Amino acid sequence: MSRTINYSQNHPWKRCAALCALLVLGGGMAHAGIFRKHKQLSQKDDALASVTSSQPDKALFDRAMIALKKGKYDIARLDLQTLLNTYPDSEYSMRAKLAIGDTWYKEGGTAAMQQAEEEYKDFITFFPDKPEAAEAQMKVADIYYKQMEKPDRDPTNAVRAEEEYRVMVLQYPDSSLIPQAKQRLREVQEVLGDHEFAIGNFYETRMNYAASIARLQSVVDTFPLYSRMDETLLDIGDAYEAQAKNIEKMRLPPDAKARLMKLYTGRAAHAYDRVILEYPMAPHVDDARDRLEAMNQPVPEPTQQEVAESSAMEQSRAPVNLKYKAVLLITARPSVVQAARVGEPSLVDPTQIIAPAVVKEAMADVQWAAKPDGKPAPNIPGGSNDVNAIGTLQGTAPAANSTNASGAGQPSNASGSNSLQLNDLSNGDTNMNGTVANSNNGQTPTTNADQAPPRSDSNAAPTQPAGTPPAADQLPPANASGQPAVWPSAKSDNGGLPTVAPKDNTPLPATQKAADAPNQINDVPHGGQPVNVANQTTTAHGKKKKNPKFNGSEESSSKHKKKKGLRKLNPF
Repeated sequence: MSRTINYSQNHPWKRCAALCALLVLGGGMAHAGIFRKHKQLSQKDDALASVTSSQPDKALFDRAMIALKKGKYDIARLDLQTLLNTYPDSEYSMRAKLAIGDTWYKEGGTAAMQQAEEEYKDFITFFPDKPEAAEAQMKVADIYYKQMEKPDRDPTNAVRAEEEYRVMVLQYPDSSLIPQAKQRLREVQEVLGDHEFAIGNFYETRMNYAASIARLQSVVDTFPLYSRMDETLLDIGDAYEAQAKNIEKMRLPPDAKARLMKLYTGRAAHAYDRVILEYPMAPHVDDARDRLEAMNQPVPEPTQQEVAESSAMEQSRAPVNLKYKAVLLITARPSVVQAARVGEPSLVDPTQIIAPAVVKEAMADVQWAAKPDGKPAPNIPGGSNDVNAIGTLQGTAPAANSTNASGAGQPSNASGSNSLQLNDLSNGDTNMNGTVANSNNGQTPTTNADQAPPRSDSNAAPTQPAGTPPAADQLPPANASGQPAVWPSAKSDNGGLPTVAPKDNTPLPATQKAADAPNQINDVPHGGQPVNVANQTTTAHGKKKKNPKFNGSEESSSKHKKKKGLRKLNPF
């Protein structure tokens, strides 16, 4: 007994070896799954996880859901597609088709997101009345929500996300995902509001008030829950005030100028009033009060209900701390923490206001100011910064003592326009029947045919001698009898327009041939080298003499110039 104990005490390493062997054997059996049970899927991972079934379609579906949870999207799609192809009438086919879209959605990437959208759209087409159709529509909107960029970038994904969330809210109002869809819609509209506000603010800094008012007014009408709505209304009021100052510098009648300034000042005050009444708890409400006091306008007071609604909206916005601002610098995702958590988002876009419409309204305002008894001024907010266009419109009205183009001191026409008029020419010595553009406002020309001086033309063809037959190409076309036809001026009906043609039918003389030109110097003959006719002289026997001595005063030639070398060109 003692020997055995001593033996075991003398060899402790054998005990360690046996213990290690047991641990390795137990770990291998646990890895093989002998002592471990399979992890069951939760109801969150699989809606059909609680269903116990030994059918092969259920086994394929469970295996695909396990692969999807582990991130093995290819294997999951393969199992789901096998389920759809092998068991088309299975009760799991609908969930399998929706799960295929989930595999693309969780995989991520531009191409995968496009494929996921197609799968979700197909599911909605095949199962429009199922509760899962709302889930598929929500996933389609989330695809564009995840791809949104900052407000200073392309807003295409944000616009598509807004459209899809609106479809979700309108088509599936009884779905449990409606609160989440409305909150996502508020966040998307916050990003779109930032985008439009930045553009309107940019136009205002460039003093393009028409474009600025159009953009900012679209923000007010489309995104009522926008976090910077108070700044938007303040910028609209500032634009109207700037237009009023521009009108003060225009050359308009005092009454018309006073009406226009009062009109635009009233629009600016209306924008400031909306800040105080609709957003009394906004950060810039005091600026609106200061502007109204500076304009000597009454400052309104909001009601208790308006204050409560504005307070609830402002308190629902999450604060932006320094840490979140630092994160925004390194990410491409837009900031949505300032989006409201209460209130109903807009589901229908109103008619968008464009800058040309604002300019037309400004023109109508000028016409109303000039003639207040006519059409009243438009009540729709709008204006124009185009001072030159307004001045031109007002300047078209002529003065009472304006004269016509002929300078005769006659009063102008009723329309006041100094447009060109078309008057017929008299058939005097001009030998023409036509029209001429005249700016005498319909008055008869003061110059007649008798007073017109005769036209002198040095290039006119000489008169044809008596008895000379005319050229064939100068005769008018012959008629069926072989006699020359009359000129077009003899026709009584020419479509209501006078024609231009010679008064008489006398044909013009034939073209005379020009005299032969003298021989030119240095002409090249057909059969040899060029001959210098001016410098060549011949003797009586027909022999050529050498060129005479060069006279620089008579002619110049590079042949007789003195050559200069490089040494003569060097001044040193």
